[in-house]
Amino acid sequence: MTTATVIHTDQEIQKDVIAELRWEQGLDASEIGVAVKDGVVTLTGKVDTYLKKWRAEEAAHRVSGVTAVANDIEVRTIGERTDTDIAAAAVHALKWDASLPAEKVHVTVDKGWVTLKGEVEWQFQKQEAERVVRRLWGVKGVSNLITLKPVASPTDLKKKIEDALVRSAEIDADSITVEVQGTKAILKGKVRTWAEKQEAERTAWLAPGITSVDNQITLA
Repeated sequence: MTTATVIHTDQEIQKDVIAELRWEQGLDASEIGVAVKDGVVTLTGKVDTYLKKWRAEEAAHRVSGVTAVANDIEVRTIGERTDTDIAAAAVHALKWDASLPAEKVHVTVDKGWVTLKGEVEWQFQKQEAERVVRRLWGVKGVSNLITLKPVASPTDLKKKIEDALVRSAEIDADSITVEVQGTKAILKGKVRTWAEKQEAERTAWLAPGITSVDNQITLA
């Protein structure tokens, strides 16, 4: 039995994205404009924290039929916070997170934009470092340039990713192929939803030593 492909119009996608923004905790959907063309969502408007901008982007990506998101939301903080204050707050927040090797993460702030550099062993640590500073007041954006230290062979990485895909209840592992070149994972195949594609990529990133993921999975 084959599953029919559901085609979403731009108007339907726009309606669903707006509904998802209203559903997202901490967001005021009235602050955000939504435009859709050929499945590509453009977000506009003004919010007072970078966290809200990021959450709006994540919410849009969750909607079925969305192929890409252009996040043009502007962050306008209430009052001013100096780069020195933001940098100090970021360093303090990183030190307080027990899952992070804070001494290996370096922080630079320029006009409210935080750049993270350094080297960690796990992808979740790279993500956690960004999550920590993303929430800080005064931050207008984050560039996460932290790299991962490889700890396994390509063959081992390939096997670990394939096994993890099979274990996931949210993924049809038979529809996805995995290649590993050095420490780079390449995912191919076809899945039914953006969420499934995103989950496959997240699963690949969990393999220790993977430093990049080329997600070539397409939507059926």
